[in-house]
Amino acid sequence: MRVITRLMKPASVAVALAAVALAGTGCSSSTKSTSASTAAAASGSAEPTMSLPTTVIPPQAPVAAIVAMVPASIKSTGTLTVAAASYPPDEFLAPGTSTLVGMDPDLATAIAQTMGLKPKFVHAVFATILPGVIAGTYDMGASSISDTLARQQTVDFVTYYSAGEQFFVKTDSTMARSGLVSPCGHSIAVMGGTIQEAAAKVQATQCVAGGKATVTIHTFATQAQANTALADGVAEVGFTDSPAVAYTVSTSHGVFQTYGEPFNAAPYGLALGKGNGMTAPVQAALNALIADGVYGQILTKWGLQAGAVQTASINGAIH
Repeated sequence: MRVITRLMKPASVAVALAAVALAGTGCSSSTKSTSASTAAAASGSAEPTMSLPTTVIPPQAPVAAIVAMVPASIKSTGTLTVAAASYPPDEFLAPGTSTLVGMDPDLATAIAQTMGLKPKFVHAVFATILPGVIAGTYDMGASSISDTLARQQTVDFVTYYSAGEQFFVKTDSTMARSGLVSPCGHSIAVMGGTIQEAAAKVQATQCVAGGKATVTIHTFATQAQANTALADGVAEVGFTDSPAVAYTVSTSHGVFQTYGEPFNAAPYGLALGKGNGMTAPVQAALNALIADGVYGQILTKWGLQAGAVQTASINGAIH
């Protein structure tokens, strides 16, 4: 199933969520009506690990015309402060280090260099990134952030990738593999501040309104904690973006498997301060990287070329 209407409206989100097979006679059919949003601590938070790609993306030379577009307030610092969370393979800490790696750090580095700036990365909790961009703490958020009309009210976006949403479960899950039924009465692990958390909350409300058991939502600060909760049986289903699902499953050593196809494709956007003059130079830098092939090299390095866009747009979301 692939619905090209990701987060059109809260109701549309719920419809897409409910249309994926989440329940069946073989799974735990809890009817408890506990709070729809449950903050829970994971017993561990280690991310799956993999051998990092060996492809080296060469430094980018500044482009004079693009450098000239950078606002003086940013140019004078000589740096671009970029916030990213942990959402492998898009962005995550290299095993055993405090260095952010992934598609987003590579892309943000190339964009900063094209603008004549040096990137400065801050590893942040996802839910704090947009508030930090709004407050001016970060110049840019590069962390698999979906560009939505709601978010455009407070930040600007330069779109750079297309991703869907997807569910995943433990390999030994007894959830049914047929039928399109509601997740009412089941539990989902999500990362806080994501559109998946919002979608699950809408679905939980609709379950109760329809006289059914709620969706129990376990919200975590990081995707790694959500994955651990799923592995430990705290939740029955994981729910996140399709690139993260593919990575998690492939590096789980057989612990997890996908559940259904990706759906609700929508753009990721680089988040920037509202009206601060940074959208034009970031868009120009990204389009230059697309044109000269560096953008494609970065996506290929991380196995993410399927979501490539042909051109970067400003505030490209329509829902």
